[in-house]
Amino acid sequence: MEGKRTRFQSESQPQSVILLTKIKEFTRALLAALTNGRSPLILIDRFRSYCTLPNSNWFDSNPNQSPFHLFVSNTNVSQCSFCASDLPCGKELLTLRRKSHAHRLAVMLRVMLIVQKLLQENKHSSKRDIYYTYPSVFLDQSVVDQAINDICILMQCSRHNLNVVSAGNGLIMGWIRFSEGERIFDCISSPNTAHPVPVHVEEVQDIISLAQYILVVEKESVFQRLANDQFCNANHCIVITGRGYPDIPTRRFLRLLVENLCLPAYCLVDCDPYGFDILTTYRFGSMQMAYDTKHLRVPEIQWLGAFPSDSERYFVPNQCLLPLTAEDKRKVEAMLLRCYLEREVPQWRLELQLILQRGVKFEIEALSVHALSFLSESYIPSKIEGKLIM
Repeated sequence: MEGKRTRFQSESQPQSVILLTKIKEFTRALLAALTNGRSPLILIDRFRSYCTLPNSNWFDSNPNQSPFHLFVSNTNVSQCSFCASDLPCGKELLTLRRKSHAHRLAVMLRVMLIVQKLLQENKHSSKRDIYYTYPSVFLDQSVVDQAINDICILMQCSRHNLNVVSAGNGLIMGWIRFSEGERIFDCISSPNTAHPVPVHVEEVQDIISLAQYILVVEKESVFQRLANDQFCNANHCIVITGRGYPDIPTRRFLRLLVENLCLPAYCLVDCDPYGFDILTTYRFGSMQMAYDTKHLRVPEIQWLGAFPSDSERYFVPNQCLLPLTAEDKRKVEAMLLRCYLEREVPQWRLELQLILQRGVKFEIEALSVHALSFLSESYIPSKIEGKLIM
């Protein structure tokens, strides 16, 4: 993974040179196996940000093994007791003898060729751009997504190291100033004006902040409500939104700020299964990007609300409470099985159980039934001052 030294790395080599060397060695080993009449076996490490069967057995990784795993090696079976760690939890075997595996490998090599060119020319591309280079081969965007994840795991790097970037959706405002390359983001001069979260987070530097805390809100509508209420002026904070499920730049940037500024971070989401899932994505990472969880999760983040119990504490009217759908209930039941809830945040798990027991949910905006600026003037300040957070 990124930051982990391998036998290919040295202090003087830039990341692009290291990755180009790895790509060359991978393809050379693949061709050598085919030339010698052998069907190559490719082992790809599997990662999980959580498990639902804590006592199940997975294959251990051999730390001395080549990162490309082109040949089968002996592995031992042992219990995975901490699936949110940075260690792989087993391996997936790809072989050319299976048609679906052969197509997956073909897609991976196509994408690897594009990545090689991006690195050589010092250019960047989105996943969508890559898909449209060979749509008849890739067939679907998800196939490209999987190939990129496979390459990251094989090359032990993050997606941005491949020069594959996401179109940023996140927004930021508040008491902060920073630069991204030659571009300067001066939020301090106008704390309640929204700025886009930088896409090239690795280029962010010269961070200056006068904030007391960071507030992450799930939705753009709530972000805009706070901006209209001049919330940052009154509270000297930084407000970030991923506009729903956060993209990679938003998660990486939030982690960068927390690490560099050492500020408390709070998260405000809807009191429903999807809001809770977004909260856990910020703190524990997502299953899709589990291989890079180390660089995306923000374990310091605390849950500010909205809690199921907030409906009584803040007198949310019954007409603002919505019944859980069958899909909502299934999602809650599945999330309750996640090992990290019991292990690290048992209070969160109790609140999630309460959602299921009560059978209702509500949006953040329901708290504004008392007054349009209730969130800005009462709810958020009282939560932070009274330490009513988890």
